[in-house]
Amino acid sequence: MGEATGGRRERRKAQTRAEVRATAQRLFAERGFDAVTIADVAAAADVAVQTVFNHFETKEGLFFAGRTPWVEGAANAVSQRPPGADPVAALRRYLEGDLRQLLEQETRPENRNYLEALNRSPSLQSRERTLVEQAAGRVAALLSEAIAAGDWPAAPAPDPATAHVLSRLVADLFLAAGRVLVLENRRLVLDPDPDGARHLSVQAATATTLAELEHCVAGLAARLLDPALGRPG
Repeated sequence: MGEATGGRRERRKAQTRAEVRATAQRLFAERGFDAVTIADVAAAADVAVQTVFNHFETKEGLFFAGRTPWVEGAANAVSQRPPGADPVAALRRYLEGDLRQLLEQETRPENRNYLEALNRSPSLQSRERTLVEQAAGRVAALLSEAIAAGDWPAAPAPDPATAHVLSRLVADLFLAAGRVLVLENRRLVLDPDPDGARHLSVQAATATTLAELEHCVAGLAARLLDPALGRPG
């Protein structure tokens, strides 16, 4: 009985969370993010204001709820890769697929209100930058362990300090590159070329950009681990 009751309670909580999120995101699309209050969301969803805060700490968190799987996904790509797999290659493959899907999704007409809300709100832009930083931090922590363990072929058995530096460089460079591509795609969606051709160029650039980054960080690792580094020529 206790387990059944607990299961029903969790299902009700999940249903309430989903309803609040859907209501809020509809209101944001209709009125704009800054014009909607948490009280507005609560009233439209027929719940108490505290109920909204029980599920979402901030209005920005409510806006992005369900829309940022990459925050956890990038780190999971490293931690859940097959045994012996290259952690940097695993990260690159995940980001390539995720970015391709995201760029295509944000180009759809039905998502224009979402992009316009982001474009008009400095607080949302700040929150999104924070999410990118959080994702990079999680990725870097996992990469540091993998690189220190010698799992990255480009950096066999580095010392912990070098592994830490390399992990931060790799994580930040990949996440920053992804953000540049996303922001450029959004700019073109909101202010497009007449023929829309440049949308395709941004999406086509994703695989090349990430592949080149993977090549470059491998070269950097080799240089940092070169015992002759820093010696006069």
